[in-house]
Amino acid sequence: MNKTQKRFFVYMLECADESYYIGMTASPEKRLAEHEAGVDPYAYTYSRRPVTLIWNQAVDTEHEAFLSERQLMGWSRAKKQALSKGDWNAIHQIVKSERKRRERSKVKSSIKTFKRPERKEPRKRRL
Repeated sequence: MNKTQKRFFVYMLECADESYYIGMTASPEKRLAEHEAGVDPYAYTYSRRPVTLIWNQAVDTEHEAFLSERQLMGWSRAKKQALSKGDWNAIHQIVKSERKRRERSKVKSSIKTFKRPERKEPRKRRL
């Protein structure tokens, strides 16, 4: 990375109501101060203060930060919790169980939606 190139950060806050907030910024100290001060009354964290920074990661580009933020926003609460603790084994186990659940769901839904094709002509009887 070039020394003049700006770094970006993806971060996770734990709010007072124990929910998680995922964000990205080029200035983590400034952004955390904004969350804590309640600069935007329409922001998710405004009514959930105080907030605590529980995880962050530096990335090289704004695009990487954006993609990471979107990915983490789609994660389950359990996965976010494991990430905040740095528990990669737990994340791996959660992913495995989520995958199994999705596969079982696919099988059940394909059984429910299966319909026998209708015959165009009536069945001929054998003698």
